[in-house]
Amino acid sequence: MRRLLAGLAAGSFLLTTAACGSSGDSGPSDKDASSGGTTTVKLGLIPIVDVAPVYLGVKQGFYAERGLELTITTAQGGAAIVPGVTSGQFQFGFSNMTSLMVAQSNGVPVRAIANGIASTGLQGKDFGALTVKKDSPIKSAGELEGKKVAINTLKNINESAVRESVRKAGGDPDKVKFVELAFDQMPAALDGGQIDAAMVVEPALATVKSQGGVEIASPLVDVAPHLTVAMYFTSTRYQQQHPDVVKKFQEATAESLAYADAHPDEVRQVVTTYTKIPTAVLAKVTLPKWPADADRASIEALEKLGEQDGLFKQAPDLDQLLP
Repeated sequence: MRRLLAGLAAGSFLLTTAACGSSGDSGPSDKDASSGGTTTVKLGLIPIVDVAPVYLGVKQGFYAERGLELTITTAQGGAAIVPGVTSGQFQFGFSNMTSLMVAQSNGVPVRAIANGIASTGLQGKDFGALTVKKDSPIKSAGELEGKKVAINTLKNINESAVRESVRKAGGDPDKVKFVELAFDQMPAALDGGQIDAAMVVEPALATVKSQGGVEIASPLVDVAPHLTVAMYFTSTRYQQQHPDVVKKFQEATAESLAYADAHPDEVRQVVTTYTKIPTAVLAKVTLPKWPADADRASIEALEKLGEQDGLFKQAPDLDQLLP
């Protein structure tokens, strides 16, 4: 397990942002810091539109009402957050389902506890898309053989999704050259010709479009209708030792998801507080869905793709992983 955690963390850069609570030191690895009836917990997030509900929930007081104060740290992808949670660096994290399934299948003690985001389920109108630069000769995912395609994390959910889009368009995904690049670096790399295509999510997708970039596929939609893309999770140890804190986090997050779904304008505004997206671009951002519950059938479809692509040494136990 130590080797797996080290591998998940390799090459991933963690950047502490302005906290939505006290910044403090890291504290005990398996304990939460409590003061005056308030429990401070550390949460690992990715600086993308997906996690806007948490920031809104903090702003609306949903976490504070339950005695929780969040300290937020950002990472490039879920693969970096998983070892942070299991090591006790964070009490909670946000990760895509493939990272969580890879971890669970390798015996890493993680447990999904609250829904994160879902695809819109609409081709050409999703919050994530496979894109090419303006005037690119590439018109479909099937034409990506031999081309350099950027994804945020290799051997993860976006690679599985792009590979599925390539298959559905008649191409061979094994002939695609995948390269790892942070979402916020993709628009410039695509526009500058360093890559041939990029699998981007909002707000980077809106930036690509503002540069004249073109969508050629909706990979997350190709995986499954209304795909559950990511969830919030904790370690099994923390859940066992602090069930009350976990329950409060679940309740506050559920309220935050519902609020975000009902207030898209506030979502767009809060995104400006933790990303550098220009106001003009922000108005064009396609928002994901924030349903109350995960869609198990879609997760099972993603699991089958992961098995097909050789991401799992053994099939993950979804009964153990999901709430």
